[in-house]
Amino acid sequence: MVNPMTTETLLQDSATAVDAAAIDRAAADAEAKKHAHEMNKLSKRLHRQVGQAIGDFNMIEDGDKVMVCVSGGKDSYSLLDILINLRDRAPIKFSIVAVNLDQKQPDFPEDVLPTYLKSRGVDFHIEEQDTYSIVKRLVPEGKTTCSLCSRLRRGILYRVAGELGATKIALGHHRDDIVTTLMLNMFFGSRMKGMPPKLVSDDGKNVVIRPLAYVKESDLERWAEHRAFPIIPCNLCGSQPNLQRATVKAMLQDWDRRFPGRVDNMFTAMGNIVPSHMLDRDLFPFQTIKATGAPTADGDIAFDEEEHCGTPAPGNVVKLVRAAAIDGHGSGDDSDDEGPDRA
Repeated sequence: MVNPMTTETLLQDSATAVDAAAIDRAAADAEAKKHAHEMNKLSKRLHRQVGQAIGDFNMIEDGDKVMVCVSGGKDSYSLLDILINLRDRAPIKFSIVAVNLDQKQPDFPEDVLPTYLKSRGVDFHIEEQDTYSIVKRLVPEGKTTCSLCSRLRRGILYRVAGELGATKIALGHHRDDIVTTLMLNMFFGSRMKGMPPKLVSDDGKNVVIRPLAYVKESDLERWAEHRAFPIIPCNLCGSQPNLQRATVKAMLQDWDRRFPGRVDNMFTAMGNIVPSHMLDRDLFPFQTIKATGAPTADGDIAFDEEEHCGTPAPGNVVKLVRAAAIDGHGSGDDSDDEGPDRA
């Protein structure tokens, strides 16, 4: 004879298990919906920021053939991914060719990029040049390889762009790279110089663009994880422990944690230069200015403290306001010699 209490207990336990499973499924569904919502917002932000940068600096024009340099890192994968999407819905016509420089690093997985690029249906070219051996032979052990590696890579990519008939070369540098380069040039080069969003190459034959100029690295990290890009680690430049670039980058990340918005403001400041309040005599005629007796809009209130010189309020960030999207020289550049084009 079955004990009625035992039957009741079993029924209660079964109902409890069913309830727990239903709760777990509901929680999983809610988490999945939340993640999908966040990724949708991230996608819209990334595509908007890249489109804004392209429009602000007229990076891509009708009929362009854009050579996207793809290293196998998160930034260049994201750049290619976003440009493909923008190309398909842009009001102008442009084509894309992805280019990877196989530098013959040991254990480099040669099949990863071709497999991925074929899956995206994009034209691509793999350029094989053993720059790894050259760099290892010429750079003493313990010294940074970035400068030589960057110059070798740049020369090869410029040549390949000409051979492919590319009218623009797109690199995967982002907002954080640009601010880091500014600080590096200030600290170690005594120059106010960052990474320009668009420039004419030092050989005078190529236009180089950086469509990720407005994009935060943290957003690219999330996007790369979401899109499950087959990331290829760099065993030449990215693995060096003694890079000044890595030190400055860590400093900026610490600032951003302790003072949210500081890096945003630094980046925005790069587009709000006031030559009359700097020291460069080539940019402003200090030696010839004279008092006119009439007020001027850009005159200096010489003895007043700036309103924002006090303790900044948390989250008080100057936001970028840019023109809309992708409807749409400078001098030769060596701004990435202290850090790789590798994304």
